[in-house]
Amino acid sequence: MASSIYRQHLDANRANHTALTPLSFLARAAAVYPDKTAVIHGKHRFSYGRFRDRCHRLASALARRGIGEGDTVAVMAPNVPAMLEAHYGVPMIGAVLNCLNTRLDAGAIAFCLAHGEAKLLIADTEYADIVERALSQLDRRIPVIDIADAHAAGGRRIAETDYEGLLSEGDPAFKPPSIAEEWSAISLGYTSGTTGNPKGVVCHHRGAYLNAVGNILTVGLDNRSIYLWTLPMFHCNGWCFTWAVTAVAGTHVCLRRVEPAAVYAAIAREGVTHLCGAPIVLNVLANAPDQAKTKIAHKVQVTTGGAAPPSAVIAAMERNGFHVNHAYGLTESYGPALICAWHDEWDSRPPAERARLTARQGVNYPTLEDLMVADPETMVELPWDGRTMGEIFLRGNTVMMGYLKNPTATDTAFRGGWFHTGDLGVRHPDGYVEVKDRSKDVIISGGENISSIEVEEVLYRHPNILEAAVVARPDAKWGEHPCAFVTLRPEAGEMTAAEVIAYCRSQMAHFKAPRTVVFGPLPKTSTGKIQKYLLREQAKALAPGEG
Repeated sequence: MASSIYRQHLDANRANHTALTPLSFLARAAAVYPDKTAVIHGKHRFSYGRFRDRCHRLASALARRGIGEGDTVAVMAPNVPAMLEAHYGVPMIGAVLNCLNTRLDAGAIAFCLAHGEAKLLIADTEYADIVERALSQLDRRIPVIDIADAHAAGGRRIAETDYEGLLSEGDPAFKPPSIAEEWSAISLGYTSGTTGNPKGVVCHHRGAYLNAVGNILTVGLDNRSIYLWTLPMFHCNGWCFTWAVTAVAGTHVCLRRVEPAAVYAAIAREGVTHLCGAPIVLNVLANAPDQAKTKIAHKVQVTTGGAAPPSAVIAAMERNGFHVNHAYGLTESYGPALICAWHDEWDSRPPAERARLTARQGVNYPTLEDLMVADPETMVELPWDGRTMGEIFLRGNTVMMGYLKNPTATDTAFRGGWFHTGDLGVRHPDGYVEVKDRSKDVIISGGENISSIEVEEVLYRHPNILEAAVVARPDAKWGEHPCAFVTLRPEAGEMTAAEVIAYCRSQMAHFKAPRTVVFGPLPKTSTGKIQKYLLREQAKALAPGEG
């Protein structure tokens, strides 16, 4: 067959093809708006010109320390400028950014550092104790750079060099090498595993670029946007808003802690237009005491993910001047992959109806190629009837490269040419997806994934516990929390819920430990399998304060 005329002498070359990378967003913003405010942190303000220079200094300093293409640089920090700068300075030299979850325990941090083969750790002094405990569990030395943030409460230095000292080693005129291949790793992020250690999700430059563009299109960012960092930047690289806000030359407002008074004050003081957060953030803002609230004279776009916020919270947010966008995604999809795209005619619906529509996870992002709800085994798409439940599958350029050093898990996740989310849902006649359950029994508390199996393994290690099962219990503040059902050994005598909770907290991060404990026999099938669906129903039916 003769080749198409469009295949003849029309090849990709340096003039018509460049690898997509979100690093290009910073170069453009600094060139077009060098004097515009890029970053606000308390009383400190950086222009885009200075922001670029600091990122170049970081890249240059890392390169001078021998860090380069394919090396991992880990960062453990709250939403401070150093964390934002790492999203540019680290990948500028081809290195891979590993943002660590600051809520993990020392053992989990040690695993991430070892598994990702981190060459350097940049850590806020607030986490000095847990960093030292994590480092003591490693069989090799990892150099540490301290972030000594002026807004930190407490903390202590554990390294010889602090972050500003590291930047002083670098050259602001540093010319970073071009990203030759957009299918190159830009970040490594660990997601909670259901059977033991977390999996390392590897994302590439192309996907980060596209999901950032998807954010811009979906929530309406432009150069007048002022984005408040209420979502941890360690969560999927801040859902790619670390790059999206810069792409439009918007302003990043850093916030070390999410406290209602500080959030409302920042919104009023800086004219914040956008923010993101788990449903717990919305709940905290909606139910903040009146004295903590500052009147908002403009509409603020809030994007939330995870469990749908209760209708009362959505209504309260609207009264306070917020418009809530509901999204869905995973670490494996660079953050948001679905959005409950709004229709103007929904504005006239009653509040309860608007909340019901908002609660749906929605349709695919403009930059996600496709999604479907299908039978998890046959992968045959199911009817769009709002009733038939199946697994949610994703496909496109904003799906991860795979799991680091885990080809078996990668192959399983991509079986059949789709990414298997492990989440169960239905698809409504209008094409909108609604998540109904989690096939892996993952509990989402305050926006954090908690593996029920991980908690169960800890419970089973207690000498007095014979059997244990953990499910999600609805929580007005956190969305969900772990509820443990425990059968004690006959010879164990009595044990209180407080003792079980204290034991779990001594073995894992506190947010993973059960907040409710119910004692008694566990319901089982004829083959001895614990019937978790019955336990979930029981957990939902518990009276406030019971357990």
